[in-house]
Amino acid sequence: MLSYINNIREISERILKEGLVDMVIGFHQGTVPMMNEPCIIKHARDANRLVWDSNCGINLANYLTNRKEKIGVIAKGCDARNIIVHITENKITRDQLYIIGVPCKGMLDRHKIALLFEKEITKVVENDDDIIVKGSDAEKIFARHDVMQPNCVVCIHRNPVVYDELAAEPVEEQKDVDRYEDVRRIEAMAPAEKWIFFNDLLTLCIRCYACRNVCPLCFCPTCFVDDSSPQWLGKSQDPVDVRTFHFLRAFHCAGRCTDCGACERACPVGINMRLLTKKLEKDCLEKFEWTPGLSVEQRRPLDTYRPDDPDDFIR
Repeated sequence: MLSYINNIREISERILKEGLVDMVIGFHQGTVPMMNEPCIIKHARDANRLVWDSNCGINLANYLTNRKEKIGVIAKGCDARNIIVHITENKITRDQLYIIGVPCKGMLDRHKIALLFEKEITKVVENDDDIIVKGSDAEKIFARHDVMQPNCVVCIHRNPVVYDELAAEPVEEQKDVDRYEDVRRIEAMAPAEKWIFFNDLLTLCIRCYACRNVCPLCFCPTCFVDDSSPQWLGKSQDPVDVRTFHFLRAFHCAGRCTDCGACERACPVGINMRLLTKKLEKDCLEKFEWTPGLSVEQRRPLDTYRPDDPDDFIR
C-alpha cells in the first residue's frame, strides 16, 4: 500500500500546485484502528496527510453533492461508479472533477474483525495477502479474503471505470463471482418464510439513519422520513414504520445502487440491508441488462422508456 500512498500524495500535491483543483477529498489516518476518516486538503503542503489502505471504505462520492468548486477526489471502483451516478443526476459536472483512481483490493470488515477479539484492537498491519491484527490481549493473522467486507468479496468492478489519473496499476477483476446467491435463496422462500426472515432482519434497527446519512445516493433536500406534509411514516420503533423506511429507501436506490457497502458498514447493529438493494440490482440486470455507474452517457432504466420494455402495461 505504500506505493499507493506515495502516488496519491504526489498527484494531489501536483494538481493543487498547478491550480487544477481547489481541494482534494481523500482520507487521513483515523483516531482508532480500521477507521480512516475523510478529509479535505486545500494546500499542496498538506498532501502528506493523505493515506490509503484497506480501511478507506467510506464512499467519498457522498461529499461531492452540489459542490461548486473544482475538486480532486480519491476514488476506488465503487466510488467512481457513484460519481458517474452523481454526474448523470446533475449533482456535479464532470469538468469540475479531477478523479484520482485507486484500484481496490477490498476493504476490511471492521465489525467482523472486532467480534473476533474480546478486548480493544490496538493496531492493524496489512500485507499483500495477510492482515495482522493486534489487540490488548491477543494477536491474530487473517487471510485478507476472510475479513473483507461482504460487498468486496463479490465485487466485479474493483478498478475505477472513470478517472483522470490512476494511482496504481489496475488490479485483476474477480471472475466467476456469484453476486446474487443470497438473493436467490430468499426468492426461493415461501411467503411466510420471507415474512419471518425480514422481520428478524430488521428487528434490530434503532432508526439512527446511519445507512441513509452515509449513502452517496441519499441527497434529497428533505428525506421522506422527515417530511411532515404529508407525513409518510412515524418516528417510533413500530415494526411497520421500520419496514417502510428500509423498503422505501431501497426502492429509491433502484437502478442507482453500486453496492458500495457504505450502509452496511455504517450500521451500528450490523443489519445487512444490502439484501434489499441487491434484489433490485438483480432485477435491473435481468430485466433491463442494466448495471449502474458504468457510463455517463446512459440513463438508468427508471429514467427512460424503451419500446421493448418487458412489461406490457407500459405501452
